[in-house]
Amino acid sequence: MLARVSRRAAAYCHHARLGVDKYAGLLVRVAEAFAASKGRYGYRRIRAMLRTRVSEKVLRRIMAEAGPTAHVPRRRRYSSYEGETTPAPDNLADRDFMAGMPNGKRPADIHPGSRPGTGRACLSPPVDCHDGRIVAYTAGSGPDAGLADRMLVKAAESLPVSVQ
Repeated sequence: MLARVSRRAAAYCHHARLGVDKYAGLLVRVAEAFAASKGRYGYRRIRAMLRTRVSEKVLRRIMAEAGPTAHVPRRRRYSSYEGETTPAPDNLADRDFMAGMPNGKRPADIHPGSRPGTGRACLSPPVDCHDGRIVAYTAGSGPDAGLADRMLVKAAESLPVSVQ
């Protein structure tokens, strides 16, 4: 017994069984455009990049099936909480950066800068206030406690054995 199915419905079933997708080429182009935008573009800007006459619904379906979704930063809720206040540390140097003897005072700071190719860099050199020479230095990718700790260890290693 033959089912009364239209020719178009039969062709659709045949192609669906074979797994033929008429938008397979478009899927590759969408993935390339999404990768070129570093995951920032949604379907509207992807559609503008492709410059093809494909419907918005088709493009949204392709993107939903393939999985590329644009990263959208979420807004943070407003909070008037400013955090706990900590008392200011004592001013031990008191703007007097002269030392009567070597290793008397060793102030240090973290200086931000940039490295070609790698981006941000921070340098932390302690200075001997007696003669103004740099005692040791450490470099890192950011101003963190690890950078300061490594600087303190190197500065302590540079001290004479009698002072350590």
